[in-house]
Amino acid sequence: MSEDIVKISNQLAGNIGLYYICYELSKRGWNALPTSRNARGTDIVIYSQDAVRKYTIQVKSLSKKAPVPSGNKLDNLYEDYLIICRNVLKQQ
Repeated sequence: MSEDIVKISNQLAGNIGLYYICYELSKRGWNALPTSRNARGTDIVIYSQDAVRKYTIQVKSLSKKAPVPSGNKLDNLYEDYLIICRNVLKQQ
């Protein structure tokens, strides 16, 4: 594959951020379950190893400098946590 950056859709950039966050949470001992990508609302449900603690997470993945797309009101956020994953297309 060429070293040129391939044009990546917004949906694919969102998937990159979503699965990266699941990966990082799993490394920290959480069971992370991504939900269906085209569904509105919660992106990830996590629960502790003993299933005592459960949380919902909304993930916003950004590939360039831009405002976080969260709508006009914070009332639109129903999840326990919002995680912003920046520079999802930045090559290491």
